[in-house]
Amino acid sequence: MGVPQPGEVEVEVEDRRERRIRKPVDLLRCVLSCIGIAALAVVGVAASVTMSGAETHIAATSHRLPHALLVVVSPLALFALLVLPVAMAVQLLVRRQFRRLAEAAATGVLAGVMTAVANELLTRAAASRLYYAIIMARPGTSHAAALDPYLAGLVAYATMVGLAGRPYWRNALWTAIALYAIVHVGALRTSVLSLLITVLGGRAIGLAVRYVAGAASQRPGALDIAGALAAADLPVTAIRRMHHEEPRQGNPSRRYAVTRKGEGRGLDIVVYDRDQQAAGAVYRLYRRVRLLGQVPHSAPLSVDHAVERRALLSYAAEDAAAPTPRLRAVVRAGPEASVLAYEHHEGTTLAQRNPGCSDAELGQIWDAVSRLHAHRVTHRRLTADRILLTDDGQAMLLDPGDGDVAASDLQIRLDVAQLTAELALVVGPDRAADLAATKLSTDDLVAVVSLLQPVALARSTRKALRRRRDVLPALRTRLLAAVPGGEVTPAQLERIRPRTLLTLIGSVAAVYLLAGELARTSLQSVLREADWRWVIAALALSAATYVGAAEELIGFVPGRLSFRLTLLTQLAGSFVTLVTPAAVGGATLNIKYLERQKISTAVAAASVGVAQVVAFVVHALLILVFAAIAGSSGSEPIHPPRWTWFVLAGLVLIALVVLAIPAGRRMLRARLSPTLDQVVPRLLEVAQQPGKLARGIGGTLLLDLAYIFCLAACVAAFSRSVPIAKIGVVYLTGSAIGSIIPTPGGIGAVEAALTAGLTAAGVPGASAASAVLLFRLVTFWLPVPLGGAALKYLEREQAV
Repeated sequence: MGVPQPGEVEVEVEDRRERRIRKPVDLLRCVLSCIGIAALAVVGVAASVTMSGAETHIAATSHRLPHALLVVVSPLALFALLVLPVAMAVQLLVRRQFRRLAEAAATGVLAGVMTAVANELLTRAAASRLYYAIIMARPGTSHAAALDPYLAGLVAYATMVGLAGRPYWRNALWTAIALYAIVHVGALRTSVLSLLITVLGGRAIGLAVRYVAGAASQRPGALDIAGALAAADLPVTAIRRMHHEEPRQGNPSRRYAVTRKGEGRGLDIVVYDRDQQAAGAVYRLYRRVRLLGQVPHSAPLSVDHAVERRALLSYAAEDAAAPTPRLRAVVRAGPEASVLAYEHHEGTTLAQRNPGCSDAELGQIWDAVSRLHAHRVTHRRLTADRILLTDDGQAMLLDPGDGDVAASDLQIRLDVAQLTAELALVVGPDRAADLAATKLSTDDLVAVVSLLQPVALARSTRKALRRRRDVLPALRTRLLAAVPGGEVTPAQLERIRPRTLLTLIGSVAAVYLLAGELARTSLQSVLREADWRWVIAALALSAATYVGAAEELIGFVPGRLSFRLTLLTQLAGSFVTLVTPAAVGGATLNIKYLERQKISTAVAAASVGVAQVVAFVVHALLILVFAAIAGSSGSEPIHPPRWTWFVLAGLVLIALVVLAIPAGRRMLRARLSPTLDQVVPRLLEVAQQPGKLARGIGGTLLLDLAYIFCLAACVAAFSRSVPIAKIGVVYLTGSAIGSIIPTPGGIGAVEAALTAGLTAAGVPGASAASAVLLFRLVTFWLPVPLGGAALKYLEREQAV
């Protein structure tokens, strides 16, 4: 419908106004508040003695304050905390913002209730250490409430009301809270840590509700944008919101198509709203911490700085004579948004081209990028949806605002690597590589090949490459054919590698979890009471499990593998499983190892999948065999504890629910079909090689039997005699439970299952716990440092 623009012509408007919006900044602030709560709790628990001393010192200092001051401040603080929410409510009523008031009041009540529930939970025995750390008191000396429900409710209420742009209200609120804190700390009714956690908790709840429910939109609409453009001498006759625009990572904006008055070219409008300034901030921070300085593209959080940067890069691209849409205007549309207006060009993006583009068009794309680079300007987002092939036969680069001016050689080569990888996804690795070889010198080609790593590419490109895993290796291979020597070492782009972080986490987790297990059972008493002859036998059997695992992998992999490197890889898996669920980390490490041995990713994944399938079948058959032997013996049968029946019933119920629901069946089929499509052909291929099949199955049997006899040796070390059939049933069921529970190495689940199983088999509880601790020590904990050393060696030899 036409709407008259003041002093101008009628404007046709097609807009999609959001009545309520979710602000990314609210989510970011909520996450930061939760991190603050967790940090305060950890500090309180870790330094409870120091914090208690600090609290006593603060309280003693407050007692030295004049008594008259406390007498005056106390009622003043209480009065302010009672009057402030009422005054805010009156202001909202005057402005007729009834919904906002109702939401704020409901959020305040919710925060108060949640805080009261948290107080109740903190009084339980399991949380006693945290409770006394928060109230900064010695255990048993106080029973005060840990958190203040009213204060949390007030902060949540004020957060929902929104104090941005209201400095007087904000200053009044924090002044009242400061007075309230002085009074309460001075009267020893609460602690500083309690106050801080209460305030952060109320703010986190308020922000979470505001993000989920959304806030009333203050964004300028299409008419406001049209008016701002008219003021910049760009009169508008029609403006239309782009309903099917592509989502762009790191580009939080709204987009409009504009028809101008007269015969001028149309405009593409990009609107940056201030409330989206935090979109993607966490991901950008992660990239900046993980990667070296120039690898991640810089993206300022401030909307003003982001708009200024995009304008600068647009003008730099225009000065370089690169084919990019001309920036016609940068204007404000009210206090909440900035508008960038680009000239519109008709055409289709590279992502929309079906079939792909011709060699001449590919050459135009390269030439356009080369013009930018000749002026030391980069694009840094050369994805298929940002390369436009216009109707007049020109290749145009859209949205150059994420790039760099005065770019370094590394930044330019990163741009080229991104372009090459993106073109390989569109037209195939062979055509993309041949084009790059003709456009680049030998030195530049070597540098680009070293940068062809997923971590250096755009997020959408990495996602596409994960779906098409063969593209990047094929592209590298084709490019290396044009490089003298045919070998290029990948460039070091990461400041912190995930593997290094994994090693650090693994070391910390090992110390913490081992300390927790030793706290339950004294290792010293276990080692003192154990028969060392059986301990040595258990160590030998534990070592045999790695031989079995190596033989299993070698048997199901085509070609020849080094037994030494394969054995070291299985030993390294003992370190990796420390921080990954059972059977996940080891499988990933095996695939990486096989890829380094010149085995394709598809064949490596299929081989590891076959090994896992055969291991599952052998495991199930061994359970049946040992259960039959144990049942037919004259000894007492095993009576598992009652909780195991509940666990089994729950698993069966979950399986039935998944199979009964069509969506569950589709999900199960979607997850299993790719694996079966890979595993079945490989299994049929292995079946035609009896020697390899026997070696793989033999390694699987050796792996399980070595673990069973190792557990039997640990039980015998405490002078307990249990039939090997029962030991087999106990181990096989316990390890199965450990593989289901998603904890690193099955920690906790395996110990509980094995101890319960041995107790059910007739071993006294204390002896069962000691035997399980010894078993886990020789099979799980002792190999960890050896596995870490093996992993370092394999990395140094570039075997994983």
